[in-house]
Amino acid sequence: MSPHPRLIEVTARIQARSAATRQRYLQHVAAHHARGVQRAGLGCTNLAHAYAAAPEGDKIWLRAQHAPNIGIVSSYNDMLSAHQPLLAFPEWIKEAARAHGATAQFAGGVPAMCDGVTQGQPGMELSLFSRDVIAMSTAVALTHNMFDAALCLGVCDKIVPGLLIGALSFGHLPAIFVPGGPMPSGLPNDAKAKMRQRFAAGEVGPDALLAAEEQSYHTAGTCTFYGTANSNQMLMEIMGLHVPGSAFINPGTPLREALVREATHRVLQITAHGPEYTPIAQVIDERAIVNGIVGLMATGGSTNHTLHLVAIARAAGILIDWGDFDDLSAIVPLLARVYPNGKADVNQFHQAGGLGFLIRELLDASLLHEDVHTVAGGKAGLRAYTRHPVLREGPDGQPVLAWEDAPATSGNDQIVGTVATPFATNGGLRLLQGNLGRSVIKVSAVKPEHQIVQAPAIVFDDQEELLAAYKRGELQRDFIAVVRGQGPRANGMPELHSLTPTLTNLQDQGFKVALVTDGRMSGASGKVPAAIHITPEVVAQGPLGRVRTGDVILLDAVAGTLDAVVPAEEWNARELVALDREAHHHGMGRDLFGGMRHTVTGAEQGAASFGGDW
Repeated sequence: MSPHPRLIEVTARIQARSAATRQRYLQHVAAHHARGVQRAGLGCTNLAHAYAAAPEGDKIWLRAQHAPNIGIVSSYNDMLSAHQPLLAFPEWIKEAARAHGATAQFAGGVPAMCDGVTQGQPGMELSLFSRDVIAMSTAVALTHNMFDAALCLGVCDKIVPGLLIGALSFGHLPAIFVPGGPMPSGLPNDAKAKMRQRFAAGEVGPDALLAAEEQSYHTAGTCTFYGTANSNQMLMEIMGLHVPGSAFINPGTPLREALVREATHRVLQITAHGPEYTPIAQVIDERAIVNGIVGLMATGGSTNHTLHLVAIARAAGILIDWGDFDDLSAIVPLLARVYPNGKADVNQFHQAGGLGFLIRELLDASLLHEDVHTVAGGKAGLRAYTRHPVLREGPDGQPVLAWEDAPATSGNDQIVGTVATPFATNGGLRLLQGNLGRSVIKVSAVKPEHQIVQAPAIVFDDQEELLAAYKRGELQRDFIAVVRGQGPRANGMPELHSLTPTLTNLQDQGFKVALVTDGRMSGASGKVPAAIHITPEVVAQGPLGRVRTGDVILLDAVAGTLDAVVPAEEWNARELVALDREAHHHGMGRDLFGGMRHTVTGAEQGAASFGGDW
């Protein structure tokens, strides 16, 4: 079955736009592959350093250089629930490698900060830049020339994109991504959000709020709402970088351990030593990137990926922009209702059919490229990801990993829809453009009656100003909050999710409210319309710097426009505001990131500090 004409059109446009950069990237990859197994080029001193601490049995294989050696790159730490389960994975991987006549070494750890912990704090201004630090850390880990493949262990916000960007800089190596899985369901996400709103309104105190948060974030594993972390797992699945069905299996279960061991087995089969050499540069091509955008639209995924997917693509020599997202959004139906786009969490989504069901729906509707390379290999292409992993009893009575087809029908049509009966006929993200620049909006959680807002602007220079005005009782009216000077060059482009409960309260009281900003919102952003990532940002002479309190702004997510309703002559004559962001450049480690602030690209170019132009 041929792909949808629009899918073909957008893919062809990306291929044409990327022809030169993609060719240069692949030339670099081919040159590295031509050198053969990297360890063979190391001198005796180099090799002795590289396996001095290895067990004697592993040294035999490493010395002989005939068997593949896997590099493990991990975001493990035990402060953050999503990463704590990764502690056990390296030993499982090493055992599985030895069982197949190979070796594995822990190549390096990468930083893993949590946006949930740093939300509203100065540390949040390092969050986006941490993605590029993780990419560089991944490159450092793999740069020892000891490895024939990589297993990348990570889950959350900037970590998976950073690991992937880093792995793509070693495009000649196969790589499989190994997630930790979501924590079991706790307090429902909508109940948690309601408690946050009540706290913002002064109806409950911090003790009640903390109790609710502890019930929600209660054990090891990823947060259960569909924010950036779980959007990452969807992307790794739909772009063919997971062992099929790995995304949403809970940690601490026999199935999760079996999938980690299977990732080891599988990556050995796709090394240059194995029968199905599949480097990551072959998996991440223009079709895989388009599939990722489709998955983002079909699930109402995180707005953060309008940055991360652009940066990932550029790391592979592929050039995409928000127009590509918008064109695909027009043809891709919304098939998932997972908080904040619904009441369900990712565990309930998985139980209702999950990604296997959703990918099959999109494939059968010709809305995905099926004929792609994946780490699962074989002739099935992306169809391999329409199956779910299960444990069955083997001949010796021991559990054996197997796969079965995703259910024929949705297990809950309020959580997982079909192409014939979608929750919306278009995707969960839209491009907005007008005299304020270009921005994106997540519409999947915004009710139709809130998707068009026209109201006077109130201009703020940071989120604390808005919260203080709310506490003073000054925001009980229709308005559009303009929070400026929050872009990557200004202060690292922090998430402004702390504004969500306050603005939601005002909207629930009947006021027409919206947010317009050159900053980010969380992947958990929800019911309030928010035009975010405005590019160019204010400190890069963006037109948002012309807005004055009292200007009428029209945000129209239906038409895809964002404009200050000001006469053109007056608008063009206004001076751009000059913002002093110096206070945001010092303390909490921010002093160390001045170089990134100076070199970072705009949001639509991925907010990246690395070149990637090949």
